[in-house]
Amino acid sequence: MTAVLEHQPPVSQDRGALAKMVMTLLDHWKLSTEDQAALLGIATSNRAALTRYRKGEAIGTSRDQFERVGHLLGIHKNLRLLFPQNRDLAYRWMSTRNKAFGNLTPVDIVKEWGFAGLLMVRAYLDRARGF
Repeated sequence: MTAVLEHQPPVSQDRGALAKMVMTLLDHWKLSTEDQAALLGIATSNRAALTRYRKGEAIGTSRDQFERVGHLLGIHKNLRLLFPQNRDLAYRWMSTRNKAFGNLTPVDIVKEWGFAGLLMVRAYLDRARGF
């Protein structure tokens, strides 16, 4: 007999903790409000959402946004593993020009390509780690 696993979104409390975590990460990356919104896939004029997420309001109300957060945390993990002795480099990498991206920053790639750009950045780092 096989069990069917239902996909259930995390409870609101978990998504609130996730919101605080990703906002802390974006702060460490020292990104502008516009860039933070772009990475999360929300309108750049929606500063209120960023404020709510910082306070722990649930994030990931859409599948797109929830998946974006997962990829952002995956990017962070890759950077910490690639640069374990250089936290400063790990935090500024997203806003540093990179020849692999046509001399654009990873943030620029996400802003230009949207979700696909986020996947491109994540895949680049996965390859750099040997995955």
